[in-house]
Amino acid sequence: MKKRYHVIFPLIDFMIIIASLLVAALLSSDNFLISPVTLRRLEWSALVCICFHIVIFAVFDAYKRHWYNASMFDYVATLSCSVMTMFAMFALSVILKGKIFSIRQLIIFAFCYISLVLFSRVSVKIFILYARRYNTVKNDNIKNILIVGAGQAGGLIINDIVNNTTFEYRIVGIIDDNSEKIGQTIFNYTVLGDRKDIYRICDKEYVDEIIIAIPSLERENLSELIEICNKTACSVKVLPNIDQLLDAGDISYNQTKSIEIEDLLARDPIVLNDREIASDLEGETILVTGGGGSIGSELCRQIAKYNPKRIVVLDIYENNAYDLQNELAEKYTWLNVSVVIASVRDKKRIEEIIEQYKPRVIFHAAAHKHVPLMEYNPCEAIKNNIFGTYNVAAAANKYGVEKFVMISTDKAVNPTNVMGATKRFCEMIIQSLQPVSKTEYVAVRFGNVLGSNGSVVPLFKRQIENGGPVTVTHKDITRYFMTIPEAAQLVLQASYYANGGEIFVLDMGKPIKIYDLAYNMIKLSGHKPGADIKIEVTGLRPGEKLYEELLIKNPETSKKTANSRIFIEESTFSDLDAIKESFELFEKAIQDNNNEEIRQVLQRYVSTYHPVNAINNSSDAVGA
Repeated sequence: MKKRYHVIFPLIDFMIIIASLLVAALLSSDNFLISPVTLRRLEWSALVCICFHIVIFAVFDAYKRHWYNASMFDYVATLSCSVMTMFAMFALSVILKGKIFSIRQLIIFAFCYISLVLFSRVSVKIFILYARRYNTVKNDNIKNILIVGAGQAGGLIINDIVNNTTFEYRIVGIIDDNSEKIGQTIFNYTVLGDRKDIYRICDKEYVDEIIIAIPSLERENLSELIEICNKTACSVKVLPNIDQLLDAGDISYNQTKSIEIEDLLARDPIVLNDREIASDLEGETILVTGGGGSIGSELCRQIAKYNPKRIVVLDIYENNAYDLQNELAEKYTWLNVSVVIASVRDKKRIEEIIEQYKPRVIFHAAAHKHVPLMEYNPCEAIKNNIFGTYNVAAAANKYGVEKFVMISTDKAVNPTNVMGATKRFCEMIIQSLQPVSKTEYVAVRFGNVLGSNGSVVPLFKRQIENGGPVTVTHKDITRYFMTIPEAAQLVLQASYYANGGEIFVLDMGKPIKIYDLAYNMIKLSGHKPGADIKIEVTGLRPGEKLYEELLIKNPETSKKTANSRIFIEESTFSDLDAIKESFELFEKAIQDNNNEEIRQVLQRYVSTYHPVNAINNSSDAVGA
């Protein structure tokens, strides 16, 4: 095809030269007749002009250009070659003193020749453009695309698609929420409507793919727009945010990406003050318990960026810790990483580790976190979460650790399960230690973490890969979500703000329905929910809330920090003697393996802990 393409245009140009010479001769004669003498001159003129044309166009590679994918530079280059050909003909005419051309003939010839050469190139692009644009019949070989966003980014995407013949795409039109643009032609395409019209247009125009080309769109607005697009049968792509586009240096179709779960969070990501965090971590020894887990390992990755003296990774599970050690060693060759295999339940071992490494800051991420498992194994929840936290927190006080930052959870707010109650108890432990210690104890509380071990996202992915069904415990169940990097960043920022005794919480935006999350994940995987993969409602599990409480119980009384997304929950300090008294009761219940007694002790000391059924079966279930 390419070789035929390079032969066709020279032949067209030869015919243009001959036709232009004939027109010039006819228009220059008195009676529109060409004499035999003039005809012989035209033959020689055509031969000479074709020779000039071939040489000049060959020197400047004019026949190597692809006119269905041409830029303005290509048209200017062709115009320049045509003008140079005419200058050559004009110079020859002057040398031969008008024996080939008169001035009048030369002017007419130049006008016809240059115009037709340019028109032949432009017509190729026009033909392909309109052939694609008006091919309204569904064609399996052509992907019909709807552009959302009539701004500059949308224009650049359209231009890239139109000019790139490797794309078998047809743009059906543009969507924009600016009512003044609806019906107008922008970038040679019509603005067909606003976001409310997306479903109708996709159905009418056989749209295969929707491109959201608004990189400056706020996360909440983007999430709403994606939700509308996901109700169609189309695949959906989006341009990255403006910062990522600036790093990439251009805007093109290849910059678009498939929708990811993170894009569905109706909240802009938190913004960190790197200078503050660096001043807290740079040149220091940092200990991370549960360092091999989802949150712990991400904490280590984030901490490594701030040039610490040493990171001590403490975990009972050796495989994850080993993988993290290798990862950090490859990426940060200068970094001192010490991996310690130990359990937070082992009080003596924990004291030995803290005494040996003398960390300035401890991030305590080690915990049992699975709600249903802890509901059936409350003894283990007490031993690991409560006793383990106390062991590390007390050792931090004993060996002069400056800061102790505990990872907590939204399930600690008015807990309805053993796991949430133990995490609330852990918050009470560090707040009881604060008045009697120089260590600054704080907790950081956030919601569900997308992609963390045991979270709903990896579960849904496995179920989708296996062909379904995707299981949801209740159609109305909702949760707050954040990404793993967001969770780690929140912890680091809160560490800088710590004065002792605070519980930091994140403004996490709107909660997400788990059913909607499952539906969107099925769509993002390229399947049709309900048809290809079914969603099955299985019923609430033991200890599971229908709705999570808001992380910020009283926004009016919660204190603001320098970061607009991070707040300090109103604190209530616990009595350390009462905490120690509870340990004796817990130990007795554990020795007796009495799960019911453990729950009773938890209810006695965590006043907000109530059985889940009492909440799920009442109108207070929507307390969030």
